[in-house]
Amino acid sequence: MTLAISGASGKTGWRIADEALQRGQAVRAILRPGSLLPPGLEGRDQLEVVRTELGNSRDLSEALKGCSALVIATGARPSVDLAGPLKVDALAIRDQIQACRAAGVTRVVLVSSLCAGRWLHPLNLFGLILVWKRLGEQWLETSGLDCTIVRPGGLSEDDGRADSEGVVYSGPDTQESNSIPRRLVARVCLDALDTPESIGRIIEVTSNRSQPQVPLHQWLSAMA
Repeated sequence: MTLAISGASGKTGWRIADEALQRGQAVRAILRPGSLLPPGLEGRDQLEVVRTELGNSRDLSEALKGCSALVIATGARPSVDLAGPLKVDALAIRDQIQACRAAGVTRVVLVSSLCAGRWLHPLNLFGLILVWKRLGEQWLETSGLDCTIVRPGGLSEDDGRADSEGVVYSGPDTQESNSIPRRLVARVCLDALDTPESIGRIIEVTSNRSQPQVPLHQWLSAMA
C-alpha cells in the first residue's frame, strides 16, 4: 500500500519521503500548489506527487484514497501572518482528519513539537504556535483514528548526526529542550507506523551521542 505524506516539500517532510522510499515504500507526496518538490525527490521510483490545498477536504480525501497511512509533516513557517499557526497547526489538522475519514485511512502519524500546549514559552511569540499545535493534537487524539504523535525537540539540518546519535524517547510533557536531526525524526515516524504499540501515544524525541541507539519498539516494550 501507498504511504501519504502531507508537507512533503518541507524540511522534515521530504526526509520522511526519502527514508520511506529507501525502505521500498511507495509514497504519495501531498504538496500545496505553490510548493516545490525538493531536488532529492525528483524522478524517484515509487513516488507520486499530488498537489492540493490542505483546506480542500474533498480534493484531499481524493488524494488519500488507496493509501494505507498518512504522516502529517505540515507546520507553520515564521512569517508576518500570526494566524499562520492557527491555520496550519490546528485547522489544517482538522481538515486532514476529515479527509482521512472520507478516504478510509485509519492510521496517522503527526509530527508536532516538544512543549506543545505550553502557554509560557518563547516560541509562542509566533502566533501562539505551541497552543495551536496542542489543539491539533487533541483533535487527532479524539478522532477515532489510530494515531501516533511525535514531538521532536529543536530540529537540526545536520543529517550526519542521524547515524551517530541515539534517540532519547519519553512520554508527553517530559522533555523541554535539546535537539534532534530531522533525519532521525523521519525514521521515528516510519518506525511508529511499523509498531502497533505506538498507537495512541505521544512520543517525545531528542538525541545525543551518548544515548544508545535503541529501536522504538524496544523502548515501547520496556515501557510496557
